[in-house]
Amino acid sequence: MSTKLPALWDTPETAQFWPGDYARVILDQVDSTMAEARRRAPSRMGSTWILAHEQTAAHGRRGRAWTSPSGNFSATLMLKISGDPAQAALRSFTMAVALRQTLAMTVPPEQLSLKWPNDVLLGGGKVAGILLETNGQGGRIDWLSIGVGVNLVAAPSTDQVEPLAVRPVAASDFGTAHSPQDFLFWLASHFADLEKVFQEFGFGPIRTLWLKHAARLGETITARLPNEDITGVFETVDENGYLVLNTPKGARQIAAGDVFF
Repeated sequence: MSTKLPALWDTPETAQFWPGDYARVILDQVDSTMAEARRRAPSRMGSTWILAHEQTAAHGRRGRAWTSPSGNFSATLMLKISGDPAQAALRSFTMAVALRQTLAMTVPPEQLSLKWPNDVLLGGGKVAGILLETNGQGGRIDWLSIGVGVNLVAAPSTDQVEPLAVRPVAASDFGTAHSPQDFLFWLASHFADLEKVFQEFGFGPIRTLWLKHAARLGETITARLPNEDITGVFETVDENGYLVLNTPKGARQIAAGDVFF
């Protein structure tokens, strides 16, 4: 049974630790935080977190419909960066590491793992997911929106889950759950620290942290692409963020796809 944590949001002791380079917007209800990020991007000057207590038209990867019970975490980080879209997309690994660090504060850390390309697992089930969207022109980006959904208090219905996909689970089934606003406080702090590392040292340190907790590393997995399924031993994630599988036909580098165990 979960217990309620002391509120940390904007208390005098903790407010000073909110990352100063990030603004925040808290909404009672919105169609989706990703859609809200698109609407706000033209007028925003710097990176901004958008948290919604309720979303009425949220979606996941590949446009899949997604609902989230009250008390779960639904937010989008509008990250003000410029440059190469491929480099920007590596922030999904940064966010995954930050999510694991935040969840590990209240659930058994040894039960947390990171599933390529953008999920966090708890006890083998999906507790959090990440969605990326870029905005820009001429082959360069002006904004990266990172959507984050975390099952803090309840897992969604299994009818939202693809066949063969990992089951959804809730953090409250394994420990104590933060409130959405307190979860945002810690997640924003962890992400900001990791983003500084990325800016100074590149993807290498983030990749190392991600691989340390990678789900099924060294085991046989299947990556589903639009036109084929590729099965092989999960060797690594390379410096481009590609999944590397050792198959009977040799190493395969996979830029995007769905992974099944």
